[in-house]
Amino acid sequence: MKLKSRLKEFRAREGMSQSELADRVNVTRQTIGFIEKGTFSPSITLVLKICREFDCTVEDLFTLEDE
Repeated sequence: MKLKSRLKEFRAREGMSQSELADRVNVTRQTIGFIEKGTFSPSITLVLKICREFDCTVEDLFTLEDE
């Protein structure tokens, strides 16, 4: 199974750059890029921090897909 993210969509809607989100959740810009590409599965702590930034649920932002 693969973690699918709508992070890029949420960022665009808020007019937020990868760098800005990274600063807010205390990770590198590259980490945000990897999450968006689906090449990195974030920790639950990071997922919850990101969801808090967008005032959404985990299910709003992430889903599991069969590969």
